[in-house]
Amino acid sequence: MKSRLLLAVALIALAGTASAQVKPEDAIKWRQSGYGFMAWNMARIKANVEGAAYNKEEVVKAANAIQAIANSGMGALYLPGTDKGTGWEKTRAKPEIWTEKEKLGKAAMAFNAEANEMAKVAAGGDAAAAKAQFGKLAGTCKGCHDDFKIKD
Repeated sequence: MKSRLLLAVALIALAGTASAQVKPEDAIKWRQSGYGFMAWNMARIKANVEGAAYNKEEVVKAANAIQAIANSGMGALYLPGTDKGTGWEKTRAKPEIWTEKEKLGKAAMAFNAEANEMAKVAAGGDAAAAKAQFGKLAGTCKGCHDDFKIKD
């Protein structure tokens, strides 16, 4: 038991060290990649719920991918020094991400809740319910973009 506790403490310490050693440009790249991957999966769901043919398996796969990223802790990629800089491209994060933490937290929690619900609804196979839930999920994306993303 004591060795397991020591191992757990060591892993926690290493995790903290690893995140502290992340280069700002890498953190920006990783979060840009995560958001890009989510956008692709949102497009997959949209094509199914707004198109003529509904493919439950495609919606489930896309919803599960979004859910996984939503619950992955991407907030940890908003490290000091990542407010400006370049990942794959120049960051479009607004300064408010670092100053309006409570508002950002609420937006993130709303997105996570809707992403989790999207995965549940998708598994049910009801196209109309998936379309309704997709609207709720997309609304949380738009709200965060409006408040925390610099427009192109």
